Amino acid sequence: MIKVGLYFGSFNPIHLGHIAIAGYMTEFEGLDQVWFVVSPQNPLKTKETLLDDYQRLYMVQLATGDNDRLKASDIEFKLPIPSYTIDTLAYLEEKFPILTFCLIMGEDNLYTLHKWKNGMELVKKCPVYIYPRPGTKRPASPLLDQILSSAEIHLSKAPMMELSGTFIRNGIKGGKNMSYFVPGKVWKYIEEMHFYE
Repeated sequence: MIKVGLYFGSFNPIHLGHIAIAGYMTEFEGLDQVWFVVSPQNPLKTKETLLDDYQRLYMVQLATGDNDRLKASDIEFKLPIPSYTIDTLAYLEEKFPILTFCLIMGEDNLYTLHKWKNGMELVKKCPVYIYPRPGTKRPASPLLDQILSSAEIHLSKAPMMELSGTFIRNGIKGGKNMSYFVPGKVWKYIEEMHFYE
């Protein structure tokens, strides 16, 4: 069985933190592949700062290049908006029955599972691989406690990544050279297209 980690996000833009986490999951956590699932709209986020879906997908494609273990996925572009992970997972399981799926998420997202659509059902369907996020606090929630007690959680020792899309977008807006934080081809494209300025 090929084990595929689904790494959901807006990737606005994809940065070296994302790539490092995906690489850690394939090299240290035994995942065969990581799919960057580009979300058209996260129900818990506002859409106003988002670049066009296909621009963000293209930047993920630039970032992953010919690496056969990291893939860009536009699967959610074909599904109803807003996107819910439980629905995307059901679709993928039907479309790729020979693959085993698991979720990759930051520790901060883990502690919002009680706000997700069918969070309990989701964690019963597949394991969850967690990477640490600085300053994350677990909220007091009986429902969250119940969901987490039902989940197969793998707490990874991936290096802490404090990079964020917000930091990169704000840096670009402020006229900073942010090429140190995103893959080279992605930075070249951002500059050519004058994104986030």
